[in-house]
Amino acid sequence: MNILQVNASARGQDANSTQLANAIVERLRAAQPHAALRVRDLGKTPHPVLDEAALGALFTPAEQRSAEQAARVALDDALIAELAAADVVVLGVPMYNFGVPVQLKTWIDAVARNGVTFRYTESGPQGLLGGKTVIVALARGGRYRDTPADSQVPYLKTVLGFLGLSDVRFVYAEGLNMGAEAAAAGHAQAQADIDAALA
Repeated sequence: MNILQVNASARGQDANSTQLANAIVERLRAAQPHAALRVRDLGKTPHPVLDEAALGALFTPAEQRSAEQAARVALDDALIAELAAADVVVLGVPMYNFGVPVQLKTWIDAVARNGVTFRYTESGPQGLLGGKTVIVALARGGRYRDTPADSQVPYLKTVLGFLGLSDVRFVYAEGLNMGAEAAAAGHAQAQADIDAALA
């Protein structure tokens, strides 16, 4: 088993989402002791944003790219290769201002590439990354699960599904900034969600 852990928090190892993702990975490796793990910490090493220069590089044929353009595309290629090689993907996702962190959005922009991770057909888009399990570890200060204020889950289901990643499981740690009792309940719910996700 190849596990890819993607940490999206700017707070590093202190982040609740990172700790939750770590706990999921520990459980996976306990069940599969020989599993290989690759950790991509987007807070520690942010990926460059999709800007005009990056788009220019991506839309330039490979044999015509400058050295600078080739180097920029290679950065995205590395993320795509990590994702393609993974059997299980664990995403550590905090909620920033009701959405996903820019670090995660930049990763998504890098790995979503026409003709590589998805393609357009006469019947519509087709994801090319099927056969993987994605476990999303969500950490939130308030409670948003199954409410209209939760923009993260619909977005992640849509974009991951677009890439062919249809087996997506969510783990929720919520109410973490609502006092000690609420935080304890949030962590307990997260453990129950992990049990369900790994069952």
